[in-house]
Amino acid sequence: MSKKRVGRSSIRQMPSPWGSAWLMVMSLALAACGSEAPVEQNQGRNEGPSSSGSLVNAEIPIMGPEKNILAFGDSLFAGYNVDPKDSYPSKLQNALRAKGINAQVSNAGVSGDTSAAGLQRFEFTLNGQEQTPDLLILELGGNDLLRQISPDQTRANLAAMIEAAQQRGMDVLLMGMRAPPNYGPEYQADFDSIYPDLAAQYGIALIPFWVEPVAARPDLIQQDRIHPTADGIELLVEATLDKVAAAVPKDDDT
Repeated sequence: MSKKRVGRSSIRQMPSPWGSAWLMVMSLALAACGSEAPVEQNQGRNEGPSSSGSLVNAEIPIMGPEKNILAFGDSLFAGYNVDPKDSYPSKLQNALRAKGINAQVSNAGVSGDTSAAGLQRFEFTLNGQEQTPDLLILELGGNDLLRQISPDQTRANLAAMIEAAQQRGMDVLLMGMRAPPNYGPEYQADFDSIYPDLAAQYGIALIPFWVEPVAARPDLIQQDRIHPTADGIELLVEATLDKVAAAVPKDDDT
């Protein structure tokens, strides 16, 4: 896969209008509140344990050419109300490198983004990368759910980003969300089908409900009852690590 080198641009800040906690812990999928600016996470090269120390083993050698991963999403990627080193993309990079994968994960999470807002900045963000990412991890839709945006619109926005990434030769991993039952069975069914349908349509990897490990763990959720704590993020990385590692293209795939 050819790599296009372009100048790096910073990712803009987008504050969220959602300032209060939502009612259901299961809706943690819904990455909503906060106005933190995203921080690009290109951490050191397997420098040791993360804050909880459970995922990083500096003794495993890092092998192969560098794999560039773009984590594109909302506040669940931006790392709302946690130290930047404790954001999901940062911890994921440490964990991948602990497995010997020469990964650099860039954090393109913006708190409050809907799928439409993500689509608006998507090409700009891709053009701001020093080289075309090998893998896009796409995590959006939770704020669409909060606003009860039509699932058809969410589907179309995600599809447009997937197509744009594939046109550039990028592999894609889609992070799925699920609607709570209090939205009604029709809306719930329409929303929940978005992610598996897109994964099948475009032949991409999928984690069906990626925040499920902490959805019923209030001890791992911040006081807003929406965003995971640093320990919760650690658990999410641990639970998703193998699927992310499998989605990273091998040398003969590029």
